Amino acid sequence: MNLDDIRSDIDRIDRQLLQLLSDRADLVHEVGVVKKRDGLQIYAPEREQALLRKLVAMNTGRLPEKSILAIYREIMSAALALEDDLKIAYLGPEGTWTHQAAIKKFGHSVAYSAQPNFSEVFDQVSRRKADYGVVPIENSTEGAVSHTLDLFVDSQLQICAQILMRIENGLMASIPREQIRTLYSHPQVFGQCRNWILRHFPEADLVEVSSTTRAAEIAREKASEGAAALGGPLAAELNGLTLLEECIQDRATNTTRFLVIGEKTCPPTGNDRTSLLFAIHDRPGSLVRALQAFEHFDINMSKIESRPSKRKDWEYIFYVDLAGHCEDPQLRESLEALEKHCSLVKILGSYPDTGE
Repeated sequence: MNLDDIRSDIDRIDRQLLQLLSDRADLVHEVGVVKKRDGLQIYAPEREQALLRKLVAMNTGRLPEKSILAIYREIMSAALALEDDLKIAYLGPEGTWTHQAAIKKFGHSVAYSAQPNFSEVFDQVSRRKADYGVVPIENSTEGAVSHTLDLFVDSQLQICAQILMRIENGLMASIPREQIRTLYSHPQVFGQCRNWILRHFPEADLVEVSSTTRAAEIAREKASEGAAALGGPLAAELNGLTLLEECIQDRATNTTRFLVIGEKTCPPTGNDRTSLLFAIHDRPGSLVRALQAFEHFDINMSKIESRPSKRKDWEYIFYVDLAGHCEDPQLRESLEALEKHCSLVKILGSYPDTGE
């Protein structure tokens, strides 16, 4: 075949694809009508994960798995926008890692609403000004994001999905490297790049700001004063900065886990994680006995964090991640046993234990 013949075949296939996408969109619209009529959630993480797994299993062609997932992420994003005018609140401004995590989960077709802090993300969803929120919960290098944990104590929102995102920070500036005197970034990023900073900029002033995007803005505004920023490539691109060095984080596998919060949690999928918080009675051995509730019913606990309750001095609330769904019989029994040793037990949500 010559080049013209090949291009003609591609054009023919493109026409077929557009017609099939249009047919799919018609069906998606009908799905949205039924969901609204029956009071169902528009976004269904359990359906999303089942569909992605099925598509990967069905794929026998040349496209690799990551390409299939990327293509269908945008197809599903367009579907969500057709079913409803979905709005996602996230910790802004535009270009932050949280913004990128939200796009990874919901695609480019839905509406996004940047919020100045964690509390506003929760508030936007609680007041139904946004359908879902995306917030960071922990980093594989720096640990838990305490502000997010604290907000769950008084919030009625539920976790309905998680997002795992590889974080690759870089050095960005509009000046030559040798002119850099001050580094701006989010505190978590400074922690993730601590050893690199000590090796390459041991005498630089480190200034903490609210986000990597804000750091990039300052690097642009104060370039004449020797300002540079640490953050992701999108922040550099949005502010016209040059990435002087990429992947400067101390750990190559540096990953942040984000949560999707909404009004309802997710039905069982067969591969789930449950997050909860509890406060124990102030008695000797209470914490040990509380944790034994999970051991007795053979429930794997993958994470535990403690935070001051902020209601009484030296009183703590414990945050736990468990394998399984809160509707699983074994997990339900373990939670009943846990309540005997606690003054408070609150399930934050059960959701697919996957990073997609």
